[in-house]
Amino acid sequence: MATMTEPKTEQKVLVHFTAEDGLAIIELDDPPANTYTHEMMRQLDDAILKARFDDDVHVIVLRGKGDKFFSAGANIGMLNSVTPRFKYFFCLHANETLNRLEQTPKLTIAALNGHTVGGGLEIAMACDIRLAKENAGKIGLPEVNLGVLPGTGGTQRMARILGKSLSIELMVKGELFSFDRAKEIGLVNEIFDAKDFWEQVLLYAKQFCPPHKASKAVGLIKRAVQSLGRHFLHSAELAFNHPRSGDRLEFTALLSAELNAFLSEIG
Repeated sequence: MATMTEPKTEQKVLVHFTAEDGLAIIELDDPPANTYTHEMMRQLDDAILKARFDDDVHVIVLRGKGDKFFSAGANIGMLNSVTPRFKYFFCLHANETLNRLEQTPKLTIAALNGHTVGGGLEIAMACDIRLAKENAGKIGLPEVNLGVLPGTGGTQRMARILGKSLSIELMVKGELFSFDRAKEIGLVNEIFDAKDFWEQVLLYAKQFCPPHKASKAVGLIKRAVQSLGRHFLHSAELAFNHPRSGDRLEFTALLSAELNAFLSEIG
């Protein structure tokens, strides 16, 4: 009988967590594209909770390891080696993790240091603010090219960020576009020069820490805004648990060839 157990691999740190000067730095680390497995999502979940409970952390900053990718989404090698039932629970937990990130009552910032596509963009959109590195890569949700939809809350979050009409247009076209274009439409908040990108990210994040801002008030502002979107998340959860959620399994299967081709093209 087939099991839904994740393939046994050597345990390694896939998500690095550091806390200093009021900031929690969470770094995704699975080269070359910082794609996520179930183990990485579990480590990300743990890091989010750790930052939540640390009273000395006021702002959470997510970034990808290296210079080429923030994240390219789910790890294809893992998806190709597990059962359909495991894929279902993998997707469910990934959604729960990003919901936890989004609902954390502390400001969260995604530092987009490279390509941010598919599930990688869905992680970034679960953050409150997105800061991009100049000319560092492409961004977008290309899932429609596989005949499926974004599987980790992208449809709801993009609509809340950009509005319904523009979001539908971007998702049904499935194009990848520049960070400059992303800033023009409001998907990215700021673009910083490549030569001192990380220093600028830290300076930006620290403005929301005491004594510059009352961080608890910042967190409450975020929670008040997020509460307006709770019914959207509830609708997403209902859709995920609908019998047609088997479409997600089709998505993970179809994603393999497309993402491998994309990585070959830009890597």
